[in-house]
Amino acid sequence: MTRKLVLCDCMGSQSLDAEGIYSATGMACSKIYRSLCTDQLDAAAREMAEGDVIIACQQERPRFEALAAEIGVAEPGFVDLRDRAGWGEGPAAPKMAALAAEATMPLEMGRAVDIVSEGTCLILGGTAAIEAAAQLSDTLAVTVLLGDPALVPTDRRFDCVIGKLRQANGALGGFTVKIDALQQLIPAGRGEFDFTPPQDGALSECDIILDLTGDTPLFSAHEKREGYLRADPSHAPSVAQSIFSASQLIGTFEKPLYVRMEPSLCAHSRAEQAACSNCLNICPTGAITSAGEHVTVDPMICAGCGSCSAVCPSGAISYDAPPVDTVFRRLTTLATTYRKAGGSDARLLVHEGDHGREMISLAARFGRGLPAHVIPFEVDALASFGHAEMLAALACGFEHIDVLVAPKSDRDVIAGQSALAAAIAGNAAVSLLEPADPDALCETLYAGNPEPVTCDPILPMGSRRQVARLSAKALAPDADVIPLPDAAPYGAVIVDTDACTLCLSCVSLCPSGALGDNPDMPQLRFQEDACLQCGLCSNICPENAITLSPQLDLTDAALSQRVIHEEEPFACIECGALFGVKSTVERITEKLAGKHAMFATSDAARMIQMCDNCRIQAQFHSQNNPFQGNEPPRPRTTEDYFTKRKDH
Repeated sequence: MTRKLVLCDCMGSQSLDAEGIYSATGMACSKIYRSLCTDQLDAAAREMAEGDVIIACQQERPRFEALAAEIGVAEPGFVDLRDRAGWGEGPAAPKMAALAAEATMPLEMGRAVDIVSEGTCLILGGTAAIEAAAQLSDTLAVTVLLGDPALVPTDRRFDCVIGKLRQANGALGGFTVKIDALQQLIPAGRGEFDFTPPQDGALSECDIILDLTGDTPLFSAHEKREGYLRADPSHAPSVAQSIFSASQLIGTFEKPLYVRMEPSLCAHSRAEQAACSNCLNICPTGAITSAGEHVTVDPMICAGCGSCSAVCPSGAISYDAPPVDTVFRRLTTLATTYRKAGGSDARLLVHEGDHGREMISLAARFGRGLPAHVIPFEVDALASFGHAEMLAALACGFEHIDVLVAPKSDRDVIAGQSALAAAIAGNAAVSLLEPADPDALCETLYAGNPEPVTCDPILPMGSRRQVARLSAKALAPDADVIPLPDAAPYGAVIVDTDACTLCLSCVSLCPSGALGDNPDMPQLRFQEDACLQCGLCSNICPENAITLSPQLDLTDAALSQRVIHEEEPFACIECGALFGVKSTVERITEKLAGKHAMFATSDAARMIQMCDNCRIQAQFHSQNNPFQGNEPPRPRTTEDYFTKRKDH
């Protein structure tokens, strides 16, 4: 059944083109209501009762959801046409059609796991911690960790211990803490409480940590650590808010699994040699750790910033809330529908959640709103919108990309990814916007006139690397090799042929198979499209003969193996079989023959120039064969035993 779009012009404050939306999307549209959320609320109830509908209003979403529950029907879908299009300047019909089409897309839900918090709470601090414990004791199972025994109250509604917190790990529902000089209270007796002898390295677990010490946070990016609440003990409103938040953290919660990990694709290390550590270097919460040849992601600590997905060169880590493919389909739907509805000069405004939504809403209500050709694109994690997504958007038909950076966004990752996209598509392709207020956002969007990036639109499909390459070929059809900034995940391996001995250590350890050999010839082969620029080959090369060259080769040659170094093989002096590298064998012969105890004689030196089979045969038949033992003893017979008895 086709979903129906329910339209309202919000007291005549916007113009709606129902026919234009239908022509571009095929969506049935209701008549245009004037005040659907107030005196026409009964009409909204009838529309929802008739079938699956999308209401073109986000502001009054809670009202319509409550109405759906009241009349016993499924909650409708929602799309914001007013703030994002109707209250801007210029003909908004094409953008409205594009936004409506995007709202009808079936979106794959991300994975999740249940977290159980039983309300065990550890409070750190002094007097403020004791006051907080008194307020939370009726809701949570509270323990206060104090540094001064004199602060311990007689209030036994909660526990108090003395000690110093050395280490804390985990997240909501699964914190583990290690405490030094731990002293537990002995409640019996008269007068001041006594305590047990101090104990170092005591381990304990809790579901929630409330930090009122005012000291350095226990975790990096502490605001992203679920279950860890922190407030300045001298600021009463902050303390009150943290107490309230802690009281709500009891029960079962759904924890999204933000990323998907494929260890076999990870290029972190091989044979204890370091390679790619991009994700380890940028993870703000420390959720990513080394696990030998690959990394591992702790889903309980991961806050879903998406940075690891953007910088992973192999796709071993991919953003999964929702999957990356969903982003590509949304971009395609927006660009295709916008063009079909007659729109032109499309620009994409990428923003993150609440921050971008509020900026756009305020700009629309009190300012000029968004230009008609600027299409907003909301993502859950701005850093997850990496260079592959930017290139895909440009190749879909958007002429420019504006990224609205939020105050809490990981700007370094976003800037690095936009620089990489700009290097491939052109320096004017991507802009980072950090306006101080909604008016500044409007001013930037209306005043800016960047050089458009145009190409024949493509359909982005495949992995992020495949989409990036496909988009680059569409955006730069005449380019062969595009130079890229340092640390780019695409590039070539440059071999110093004078230094390389073709030992092939790099081949055996290359995690992506970009480097290969030829079993019949001393050759080093390279497939540039597969190279991750992880640096492992240059790290393990014993001759320091390998360097990396970040670039994007758009020719077909990058898709197949090519020989980057080869030498003449050596022919065995006994059987003529080809083996090894001629220059290497000759060099070894020159250095060892007659100069090393094992190769002092001419016969021994000849073995250096033999293949494996001939060398074994020659060694076996040599006079000083190291494999030769003493003459085996003669088997004893019955006659031997009889002879021995006669002798006695």
